[in-house]
Amino acid sequence: MPIVLVIDDNPAVATALEVLFSLHDLQTLHADSPEAGLAALEREPVDLVIQDMNFRADTTSGDEGVALFEAIHARHPDLPVVLLTAWTHLESAVGLIKAGAADYVAKPWDDHKLLTTVGNLLELSASRRELARRRERERRERHALERHDLRGTIWADPASERVLSLAVQVARSDLPVLVAGPNGAGKEKIAEIIHANSAVRAGPFVALNCGALPADLIEAELFGADAGAYTGANRAREGKFEAADGGTLFLDEIGNLPLGGQVKLLRVLETGRFERLGSNRERQVRVRVVSATNADLPALIADGAFREDLYYRLNAIELKLPPLAERPDDILPLARHFLPAGKRLQPGAERALLRHRWPGNVRELRNTVQRAALLSPGEAIEAEALGLPAAAAAPVPAAAEPDRAQIEAALASAGGVLAQAAAELGLSRQALYRRMDRLGLRREG
Repeated sequence: MPIVLVIDDNPAVATALEVLFSLHDLQTLHADSPEAGLAALEREPVDLVIQDMNFRADTTSGDEGVALFEAIHARHPDLPVVLLTAWTHLESAVGLIKAGAADYVAKPWDDHKLLTTVGNLLELSASRRELARRRERERRERHALERHDLRGTIWADPASERVLSLAVQVARSDLPVLVAGPNGAGKEKIAEIIHANSAVRAGPFVALNCGALPADLIEAELFGADAGAYTGANRAREGKFEAADGGTLFLDEIGNLPLGGQVKLLRVLETGRFERLGSNRERQVRVRVVSATNADLPALIADGAFREDLYYRLNAIELKLPPLAERPDDILPLARHFLPAGKRLQPGAERALLRHRWPGNVRELRNTVQRAALLSPGEAIEAEALGLPAAAAAPVPAAAEPDRAQIEAALASAGGVLAQAAAELGLSRQALYRRMDRLGLRREG
């Protein structure tokens, strides 16, 4: 139950407010002097203060109320304070509103209006406290995450943070990891992070794209081959497993591995042993395997194109990397990271980046930004230089919930004018206020 502290030397006022608030599930505390009020704030978890502006019968200046508010605000800057004032103190109350007071209520008050004011302030205060707690939790989590080797990863979206947190967590295990996600989303970067934070980080990191080789060469790439093992094999060659011994082998597009190679891969995962093509000599390696795919492996299993036992062996731990469109807060930080020194994105270009769906994910974003930087003669990069489809520049639908990046871009475009930014986002100014408060964005206009 929310707690309201009433600081007023008139017992009748305190009693009237206590009765009113008790009918609406609000607990009321009473202090009859500024000193008692400040002491109560140190003892009790108060959610809102209602304070008078005068406390001695021979005083009508309102100076005591000003001093009390300043003391409360200095010690509890986030605590909403409502000033209970006579019309003769209205000027002082307005001045305190500018100094940070939440609102003022004139005596005699209207019960309905007072309850509305108190209810709104309590709701806003609770939202701000929850936002502060969440931001502090995110700050701690981000700080903990940044103590790991993230290989220079740029991120801002909570979805990316969840994947990164899980990656550094599973890195401590020696179990195989499967990274699932679309092409260009950054699966190899996740594999690098797993290796960099693993027990074998001092060993090599070796990558093989199983989708970039003909099927008849993949096994030779993985396991090596003796001289004469196949046409053109004039000398013995080391495979990726040998090259990765004591480290991590990253197998991208694992769904393209032919069935023969799948059988051998399963054996290596289970025993650490294999033979080169054309050889009967068994070799032993210690390799952490991280694989990745953009394919639907269960569907391939149903079609007989992928072994179910290998799938479960590779999938001891699965990380799902969302497409860039599902982590929109990453778009602008990544775009700025890809820019050459001396180049900057104009607000219109940032809006265009945020509205594009990025079917090619991070790879497409990097190419788009770097191409635009090359084609833009000056420092500023306009939306037209990005070469994005016109459909991508359509306004955000009114039903869409704009995220932090979209709101920041709209504010930048509008020069901080909230009414203009709200119109651009398809929101009322009040709706924009609520979203800004929820996201912890400052209102300056």
